[in-house]
Amino acid sequence: MTTTGRGPRPALPPVYEAFLPREHALYRPRHGRSQLVALICAIVFLATPGLSAVAGARPSQFENRALTPFPSFGQGWSFFPQFTRWATDHLVFREQAVHAADGISRGVFGEPPPLNQENQQNPLQVPVPAPDSPKYDRRQFPNVIEGKSGWLYLGDEVTSHCVQASNLDTTFAQLRSFRDGIEASGRQLVVVVAPDKVGMVPQYLPDNYVGKDCHDAIEGDFWRRVDAENFMIDPRRPIQDWANRKGAPVYGPQDAHWSDEGAISAVRAVVEKLRPGISAGWRIQPKEDWQVPADLPPLIGRTGQTEGTHYALMPDGTTDRTRPMPADYIPPVHTDTATGEGTYGLRTAWLGDSFTIRTLPYLAATFRDLTALHTSTADHDGGAAAADLLQRSDVVVIELAERGLVVGSVSMLSPAVQQNIFTKLAR
Repeated sequence: MTTTGRGPRPALPPVYEAFLPREHALYRPRHGRSQLVALICAIVFLATPGLSAVAGARPSQFENRALTPFPSFGQGWSFFPQFTRWATDHLVFREQAVHAADGISRGVFGEPPPLNQENQQNPLQVPVPAPDSPKYDRRQFPNVIEGKSGWLYLGDEVTSHCVQASNLDTTFAQLRSFRDGIEASGRQLVVVVAPDKVGMVPQYLPDNYVGKDCHDAIEGDFWRRVDAENFMIDPRRPIQDWANRKGAPVYGPQDAHWSDEGAISAVRAVVEKLRPGISAGWRIQPKEDWQVPADLPPLIGRTGQTEGTHYALMPDGTTDRTRPMPADYIPPVHTDTATGEGTYGLRTAWLGDSFTIRTLPYLAATFRDLTALHTSTADHDGGAAAADLLQRSDVVVIELAERGLVVGSVSMLSPAVQQNIFTKLAR
């Protein structure tokens, strides 16, 4: 026993607790059987992607997002959650496992499998209920909402409205801050919002689904705020007008993104914002049809196709200026082949997300000097690539999906990234 000014206090044994007699009250085994099993499982799980790569097996990108890149050791403690996500994404038979789970669940239990237990956001920005939102948990929401007549909807379109990382006041304050910083550097900023399919094609949704009430309330508030900002574009009306003329939605039944009609509508809205009347002489005609694997069925262990039509966009009314563009714009993609009447000439930086992919051929037809960069680069470099691009540009356009803005976790808009960008622009 040792003594202090407060009275006697028992001292810890002078040996490691695993070396004490088993009968001792403080005895603990150095590695219990359950600890050993857990350790072995963890090693196998984390080592499998590397061993698979050595054997020549490669993981497939089957979800509505890119595979998680290997994290940087410079991220500090956040390296570990990001590393776990990387290991999960790079399990080579994960897609087959999802398909098997779907088949078993539907065949045996007659219901879809619960494939919604993993947060798909940046692990450093895990959404939690905003103070003024209903207290939902992400795990209540499915990855995919199965609607009527075989229509599918991305579950994140509802989850993002009900479980936010920050409320709309904060998000729009960040947008205005970004505008102020860009304009202070002598550049112009335009933000175009890609509407969610849930809002544009609600007629095939189930009559009731988790989060319907909070989604509808937040959606209305969100678009009222967009329409109130003079630097933001709401393309819903021209998109719906095209759908009415076409007699069908411009979002596919099994795809989460707009088709070419939505992409052209957004491009036209942006150039009209930059230079009113510029598209008066445009002529747009259908070209060839296309068909690719749909992005929503794999999330629930299925396969499917989505289809659409490529268009000839003739800014001068005569010459088709569209051209094939890569789907991956990390690193940035540059286009400078557009020329003549009806095209926009100032150097433009386009920061976008997955909706920009189908937009790129029409950007190539209308902008004489444009470089596109994915906003997700800010997740990893703190905005360094965006700052380099903006330094060489006169105009900045940001395209963001409604669901990405509403959830409030766009890295490009975070105060730290904005500061990095503005500091570089100030030089």
